[in-house]
Amino acid sequence: MSTVTATPKARPRGERGPLASILLHGALIAATLISLFPVVWLVLTSLKPRDGWLSSELEIFNQPSLDNYVRVLGETEFPTWLLNSVLAAALTTVLGVIVASTTGYAISRFRFPGHRGVMWLLLITQMFPVAILIVPLYNLMAGLGLLNQIPGLVIAYLTVAVPFCAWMMKSYFDTIPREIDQAGMVDGLTPFGTFWRVVLPLARPSLAVTAFYCFMTAWGEVAYATVFMSQEEKRTLGVGLQQFVGQHWSDWGLLTASAVLIAIPAAAVFLFVQRHLVTGLTAGATKS
Repeated sequence: MSTVTATPKARPRGERGPLASILLHGALIAATLISLFPVVWLVLTSLKPRDGWLSSELEIFNQPSLDNYVRVLGETEFPTWLLNSVLAAALTTVLGVIVASTTGYAISRFRFPGHRGVMWLLLITQMFPVAILIVPLYNLMAGLGLLNQIPGLVIAYLTVAVPFCAWMMKSYFDTIPREIDQAGMVDGLTPFGTFWRVVLPLARPSLAVTAFYCFMTAWGEVAYATVFMSQEEKRTLGVGLQQFVGQHWSDWGLLTASAVLIAIPAAAVFLFVQRHLVTGLTAGATKS
């Protein structure tokens, strides 16, 4: 009588085993904890009593305090810095979206003398470090009388944001069939009307990414703001926070409270556009 040996059932291709799943989830949990630790430390330190950051004890669990936030908002120029940053970031976002979308659409849809040169120019301008551009931009701003002016700072930010965003918008517009433009023309729309009323609504994910990139370019920038905005009442957040750091001391209470306040608008903008970010970043990455 012969015996039949049962062969182990093959695991479907791509299915992880128990050990692999445990290791994967363990690695994800560890990465999450490592990522959250600086944020948690920042918030806890900001809630310690005045000068409580000097102590290693966790007074936050015994006597949490908003004293650092009161000091930042009432005893420093933080509200003025915040207003300047919001104004600069808002103008950079609006103008950046307008310029990048129109430039990307023109490069995607039209062929004109110097078309390839414009495309190369958008790529080449992204290769220059910010430090190299500070001196020529400073000379231009001084000649135009735009030093210590929000419009001058916005122009400097646009030189960083627009080339990348215009190229990204061009790639997204390439994925939208040209037949849609032609259908708009048949219905009597002008080229700009087709862009504004037909194509632009379809490019909403890419517009969200462009707006987010422009906002973050202006919101967290320090180098341009330090050079172009020397007057106290014209400083932005990135420059103003340097006042809390001296050569031999740092007021971590003010720094951490300011960092938490600065993160709130950025988080709000991210939550507003996050549902479009993945689509906008991946669309146009491949061509059919």
